[in-house]
Amino acid sequence: MSPNPSSASPVNAQSFPNVAGAPETRSGGTEIFPTKIAEPLYLNRDLSWLEFNRRVLHEALDRRTPLLERVQFLAIFTSNLDEFFMKRVGALKRSVAAGLVQTGPDGRTPAQTLAAIRQAVLPMLTQQSRCFEQEILPELARNGIHLLNWENLSPAERGFANKYFQQSVFPVLTPLAVDPGHPFPFISNLSTSLAVKLRHPDREENLFARVKVPEVLPRYVRLQGGAPDEYRYVHLRDIVEHNLDKLFPDMVVLGVTSFRITRNAEMDRDEEDAEDILEMIEQELRQRRFAKVLRIEHGPNPDPWIRQFLMEELEIDEEDIYEVSGSLDFTDLGKLREVIRPVLRFDPWTPQVPPRLADDELDFFSIIREGDLLVHHPYESFSNSVERFIAAAADDPKVLAIKMTVYRTGSDSAFIPTLIRAAENGKQVVCLVELKARFDEERNIHWALALEKAGVHVVYGIVGLKTHCKTALVVRQETDGLRCYAHIGTGNYNGSTARLYTDFGLLTCRTDLIEDIIELFHYLTGRSLKKSYRKLLVAPVNIRDRFVQMIEREAEHHKGGRPSGIIAKMNSLEDRTICRALYASSSVGVETDLIVRGFCCLRPGVPGLSDNIRVRSVIGRFLEHSRVFYFRNGAKDPLDGEFFIGSADWMYRNLLARVEVVTPVEDRPLREKLWESLQIMLQDSRQAWEMSADGSYTQKVPSDGSPGALGTHQMLMNQTRQRCVAQ
Repeated sequence: MSPNPSSASPVNAQSFPNVAGAPETRSGGTEIFPTKIAEPLYLNRDLSWLEFNRRVLHEALDRRTPLLERVQFLAIFTSNLDEFFMKRVGALKRSVAAGLVQTGPDGRTPAQTLAAIRQAVLPMLTQQSRCFEQEILPELARNGIHLLNWENLSPAERGFANKYFQQSVFPVLTPLAVDPGHPFPFISNLSTSLAVKLRHPDREENLFARVKVPEVLPRYVRLQGGAPDEYRYVHLRDIVEHNLDKLFPDMVVLGVTSFRITRNAEMDRDEEDAEDILEMIEQELRQRRFAKVLRIEHGPNPDPWIRQFLMEELEIDEEDIYEVSGSLDFTDLGKLREVIRPVLRFDPWTPQVPPRLADDELDFFSIIREGDLLVHHPYESFSNSVERFIAAAADDPKVLAIKMTVYRTGSDSAFIPTLIRAAENGKQVVCLVELKARFDEERNIHWALALEKAGVHVVYGIVGLKTHCKTALVVRQETDGLRCYAHIGTGNYNGSTARLYTDFGLLTCRTDLIEDIIELFHYLTGRSLKKSYRKLLVAPVNIRDRFVQMIEREAEHHKGGRPSGIIAKMNSLEDRTICRALYASSSVGVETDLIVRGFCCLRPGVPGLSDNIRVRSVIGRFLEHSRVFYFRNGAKDPLDGEFFIGSADWMYRNLLARVEVVTPVEDRPLREKLWESLQIMLQDSRQAWEMSADGSYTQKVPSDGSPGALGTHQMLMNQTRQRCVAQ
């Protein structure tokens, strides 16, 4: 049942102010909370995100995590933090540079937020290094995996490393000196370098040179000569450092400091004045290479002269420098993926083929005509469901057209060659490629040009909006006329991430949904000003209003003595209008469970504000990416409530500044599947973290025999395997 705007509660979400201490009131002016709220109503988005990355780091600290997976989580923590600095810290620094002193919803100015970020990051970096040096390195060594410093190499291993340098590294290196004839060199984002202090033997002045550690070579070099079942590595940086005499013969090397820089990735963008979005994005990518440096990371005990020289040349301050030990870039540890030690990893998981799709000889479209199909990745196979759907459409002579959105897809995407094949087969193929997908712009430009060359109609989206929805439409000529089939998902059309991210996808030919999806593609590719949809929630058209109406409706049900309740699962929660609606519904007694993997700006459990709201985060071997929304809507049986899946988080940008799609899930077996997944996450006592009102998190501790002791991911793997074997 669709929410009825005319039945919305008088508890008006728009009436809530954003300042601390002000009373919350209904639209009629009556105070809704018995006491003033002394703290800000909202948490700081950036600090909440850092709390999320702290939970990621904990997977590396947690001894229950298999050893090589702990190594992987150290790398993920670093990669996450890199992106955070490029995007969020970059934006904050620009605000400070512009003289902005306006406080955010949490009461902090941009400068205060930057200071708080540094205070949060420093102890996490210490934890990361301590974990690596004191726990993981010794444990790796006990398992025959040695990450060695130069001092620990045997004479034979040093000989091998020196030979490797001469043959494979030396020709690649380009040492760059700095003097009146050689300006300070360009240093690429996230690159690792050696800063070298030199002196001419006949002069007293210090000289500077930079040597980039080559990115085209493996960062960890496997040494030869050890036992067959041993893995012995030395870092490429160490090999270069201990061969500097070959790069600077007859010069005196006075000091060496390894360092890594991070550049801003937030660019000014004026799409309204752009004549060509493709050209604008290509120009932005060129500008990003030379963007301002935000951060320098260096190893322990840096040479003071080198450190000061880098600060001056890169124009950064003391608070932008971070000393790290253990590894300057933990993403280098990806080399250890080659290590064959199954006992040190999670048990392997093969996504299961849903029973209805087990016979790959069956016509895929006839399967969908039997009823909607809900697939849950990575528990169920992406290749045997979504990829098979598009491949079947490309090869079926009855299919006339394929329309699809691409936000992020892999470098080895199965979809791009399939769409090209469909175009070559004479079908009308339309692909909306979102060029503005952060850090995937270059790849998306490559795919867009390849598709255009093959005759695919490529659209670059709507000016001013990112197209983030995950939808595909297939138009097929059948005996009784045209019939359309669609996929609506919560995750990207990316076969690689579909093995690591949890997502839902709905395959349907339901007429009411199909009519909306047809209208959606007209909106995306043409100049449709469609403002209403039958079933779909579409951003920026109606999605936030519909969510607010459904939240307010739960409050009305509760006040009327009818069953009520909200469960919402997403990546991030920040939109203040949604938060105010949730605060209002909580104040009248609506029980609300929020499963938010990343940052959450809502404060749960505050007396008089959010007593009935609980927030938890689930972190583990898979990245929780699906968005699922449940509203009890007065139903006696919870399975008769309303279920939705889609691409939108409850963030301002998703609800009002992107094109997003959320679809109802109406068939009862599919609702049962969603309900089961949500309940497993709410019972999780292994991977779940509970959020406190101050924004901190406490990990759940399993008790013997508790239903959630295995954790969400293991429980869903077990249940999926049993279900597929049984059928």
